[in-house]
Amino acid sequence: MQVKDDKPRLSFWQIWNMSFGFLGIQFGFALQGGFMSRIFQTLGADKDAIPLLWIAAPLTGLIVQPIVGYLSDRTWHVKFGRRRPYFLIGAVLSTIALFFAPYSSALWMAAGALWVLDASINISMEPFRALVADKLPDSQRSYGFVVQTLIIGVGTWIASNLPWFMTQIGIPNTAEPGVIPDSVKFAFAIGAVVLFASILYTILTTDEYPPEDLEEFRRKNEESKGFFNGFKEIFQNIASMPTVMKQLGVVQFFSWFAFFTMWSFATPAITEHIFGATDTSSAAYNDAADSVGNYLGTYGLVSMFFALILAFITSKVKINRKLVHMLSLFAGGSGFILIYFIQEPWMLHICFALVGISWASILSMPYAMLSSSVNPKQMGVYMGIFNMFIVIPQIIAALGGINFMYKLLFGEEVVFTMVLAGTSLILAGLSNLLITNRQATHDG
Repeated sequence: MQVKDDKPRLSFWQIWNMSFGFLGIQFGFALQGGFMSRIFQTLGADKDAIPLLWIAAPLTGLIVQPIVGYLSDRTWHVKFGRRRPYFLIGAVLSTIALFFAPYSSALWMAAGALWVLDASINISMEPFRALVADKLPDSQRSYGFVVQTLIIGVGTWIASNLPWFMTQIGIPNTAEPGVIPDSVKFAFAIGAVVLFASILYTILTTDEYPPEDLEEFRRKNEESKGFFNGFKEIFQNIASMPTVMKQLGVVQFFSWFAFFTMWSFATPAITEHIFGATDTSSAAYNDAADSVGNYLGTYGLVSMFFALILAFITSKVKINRKLVHMLSLFAGGSGFILIYFIQEPWMLHICFALVGISWASILSMPYAMLSSSVNPKQMGVYMGIFNMFIVIPQIIAALGGINFMYKLLFGEEVVFTMVLAGTSLILAGLSNLLITNRQATHDG
C-alpha cells in the first residue's frame, strides 16, 4: 500500500527527544536480560529450568502488546496525546517492578517479578515504536528507528556494566547462598530511576499530531467501542496483516529465538565454558557473572556505534534496508558461534561486538520496513501485533525449544546454546530474501 508522506522532516534533536525514553526501557531490558538468569541461579534454579522461568514474560507480551497498540490508536488526550499516556503507565509499573526484582527470596517471587517487569515495559515499548512512525515521513523512518537504536545501545552498555561498576566502588559482589548480592540490588535501583526519568523526559518534551478529523475519529471510536468489538478488530487485523509483515515475521522469529537463547543461557554458558565457575555462591562465579555483564555491555556499546554510523548514512542517503539487515544478522550469527571456539576471555569482546551489529539492525530495520507497509491509522495495533513474532519464538524456546535443539544438534555442553543462537541468526539473515516489496526494503 502507498503511504501518504506529507509530514514535516524533524531535526536530530526532535527525534532524540521523542526516543529518549528508550534509554530507560533498555535499562530495564538489559538488567532483565543480563541478570535475571543470574538471580534464578542464585535462588537455586537448575540451568535447564531457566528458560521455563522466563516464559511468563513473552506470554504476557503476546497478550499485552496488541491490546495496548489497539487502545493507543483509539486514544487522544488534548494534553498527553495518543501514545504518551501509555508511556507513563508503563513507566510507573516498570519502575516498581525493577526496584523490587532483586529482593526476591524464592524462585516463584523472581519469576513473578520478571513477569510484572516485562509486562510493564511492554506497555511503554511498542507505543514508542508507533510514535516514530506517527511523527516521521517515510523518507526519515530508517533514520528515526536508527536514532532509537543509538539510544538503546547507550542504555544496554551502561546497564549491563552497572553490577560490575557497583563492585568497583566497593559494594559487595557476594552474599550468603540464596541471597542476591548488593551490587545487583544497587544496579536495579539505579535502573529504576533512569527508566522513570527518561520516559518522563520524552513525555514532557514531545508533542503529537492530533487525528486529521477529530470528530470522525471520535465517531468511529463510539461506533466500535466495547470489549468484544476490540478483540474482534484485533483478530481481523491479524488475519489481514500485510504480506511484508508475514515475511518479516519469519526473520523476527529466528532473530528473537537467538537473543532469547542468549539472555537465558549466556551467563551459565560463559561462566562454565570460559571461566570454569559453577558454584553460584562462590566469589569466582559472581566475578565471572559480572564479567559476562561486561561482555554483554560490549554488544550494547557496538550497537550504539553501529547505529551512530547508520544514523549518519541514513541522514544523507537512502539505503537498502533488507541488505543492511541481512548482512548484520550474518555478523551476529558468526559472533555467537565463535564463543565456542575462543581460548581467551578477552576475545568475548570480539564475539559480542559482532552480536552488537545484529542487535542494532534488529531494533531498527524491521520496524522501518514494517512502518512503510501498514495503514498509518492502525500503526499502534500493527506494531503490537508485530510483537507476536518476537514473543512466539521466546515461548517456544522457553517451553523446551532451546534445550531440545542444542542437545539434538550440537551436544550436551551448555555452551552449545550459543552455537544454536548463532545458527538461528544466520537463518534469520537468509529469511530476508523472502521480502521483495521495494517500498518496504528501500527508504522512501
